[in-house]
Amino acid sequence: MKPYLHEVKYYETDKMGVTHHSNYIRIMEEARIDWMDQLGYGYDRMEAEGIVSPVVAASCNYKKTTTFKDVIEVEIKVKQLSEVKLILAYTMRVGGKIVCTGETVHCFFDGGRPAVIAERFPSLYEAMLATLSA
Repeated sequence: MKPYLHEVKYYETDKMGVTHHSNYIRIMEEARIDWMDQLGYGYDRMEAEGIVSPVVAASCNYKKTTTFKDVIEVEIKVKQLSEVKLILAYTMRVGGKIVCTGETVHCFFDGGRPAVIAERFPSLYEAMLATLSA
């Protein structure tokens, strides 16, 4: 999987000239959407087929600041995958140096009820399983 690239916009910075901490959660979402597209199961496809995957938890660990025009490279790995829950780990780098790490926890619903992703989308489940980090 190729990493997602995000160039820091001026409006994403604060009065100190650094990327505001809240934007890293947004960058994680952008990267996750790109990752799903690379797997061949974009959110648009899943939602058209009745599956939603809300974020039930998110965390960030800020290591170094980023500023306007920095290009943040985001790598996503599956940290944990069960039939109904997915935990993704994010590593964000600028110039090879880690600037932020994070995690999101997701579940899957079909028509408002928990969905077993391995049954509903077996090829998506297998694609995610193939990216499981050691």
